[in-house]
Amino acid sequence: MGTVNLVFRLLWLRLTVGRRSPLGMFDISRLRMRARLTDLDQIGHVNNGVYLSMMDLGRVDLLWRSGFWQKLTQVGWYPVVASQTITYRKSLRWRQRFVLETRMAGFHQKAVFVEQRFVVDGEIFARAFVKARFLKRSGGTVSVAELNELAGVDLRDLPLEAWVQRWADEVALPSTRVEAPSEWDGPENS
Repeated sequence: MGTVNLVFRLLWLRLTVGRRSPLGMFDISRLRMRARLTDLDQIGHVNNGVYLSMMDLGRVDLLWRSGFWQKLTQVGWYPVVASQTITYRKSLRWRQRFVLETRMAGFHQKAVFVEQRFVVDGEIFARAFVKARFLKRSGGTVSVAELNELAGVDLRDLPLEAWVQRWADEVALPSTRVEAPSEWDGPENS
C-alpha cells in the first residue's frame, strides 16, 4: 500500500474518531473499509503486505477510542510491533467491503498480543496475531506492571492462547544487547 494511501486512511480515521463510540481496553474495534485500487497487487487482489499496513489502523483505532493513546503520549511511551503472523484464507478484491476487527488477545512477559481479523459478511478472510511491546522515549521497555497501572486494567486477566505463546517463543530473536549474526546452515551462495 502506498504511503500516501495509508496517510489518507490514518487522517480520515483521526478526523472521524469522535463519531465512533468509545471502547474499553478489552473491547473489539471494528473498522469498516473498502479495498482500493492502490491496495491491489499485479494479480488483482489486496497485496499481502497491505493487510499489515491496514492492521496498523485497527490498532490505532483501538488505542484512540479506549483513551489509552492519550495516556501513552502523556508519559512518553509508544507501541512497536515485535513480531506478527497472518493467515490468508480468501482474497479481498477491488472495491470489496470488509470489516477489520481488532482486540487485545493477551500478554506474555514484556509483550501485549492483539488479534486482528479481516471479515466479509461475517466470514473471516484473514486472521493475524501481533506481538507488541511498549517503549519509553527516555529509553527502555515498559513492563506489563507499568502498562497495567497506566491502563487501569490487569492485562493478566486476558489469557493468551497456548499456541500463540509457543509461536512468540519460537520466532523470538536475541535481545538487542547481544549479537545476532546472520549465519545460514548449508552451502554458501552469493
